[in-house]
Amino acid sequence: MRYYHTMVRVADLDESLDFYCNKLGLKETRRIDSEKGRYTNVFLGADENPECSIELTYNWDPETYTGGRNFGHLAYLVENIYDLCQKMQDQGVVINRPPRDGRMAFLKSPDGISIELLQDGEALAPAEPWLSMENTGTW
Repeated sequence: MRYYHTMVRVADLDESLDFYCNKLGLKETRRIDSEKGRYTNVFLGADENPECSIELTYNWDPETYTGGRNFGHLAYLVENIYDLCQKMQDQGVVINRPPRDGRMAFLKSPDGISIELLQDGEALAPAEPWLSMENTGTW
């Protein structure tokens, strides 16, 4: 047995692709459009391990999705948690749980899915502005 993918439903495919690809840095690996099923599936992966993908499911008929926090979270190991959090923040993404410990941060996708960022390897030395930054909202 091996991990295949995680599926999350999204309300706005373009907004979600902007978040996951342009801001978080994932790349589209495959796309399925189903006229009969009235949905689009877009698979995204990181350069370092594209086989561990996220499947974004966009249903063409409008639906309201709630309870993104109930899903849990997606987790990514990152090369430099401070650099990525700064890049995300510079692009207007709220860092809900800043990486005060140099190891872990949380943010949310446009659909309310929690994303955990974990420093790959040893934690970085605590540094400002993250060290004194408070949590924002839920994560």
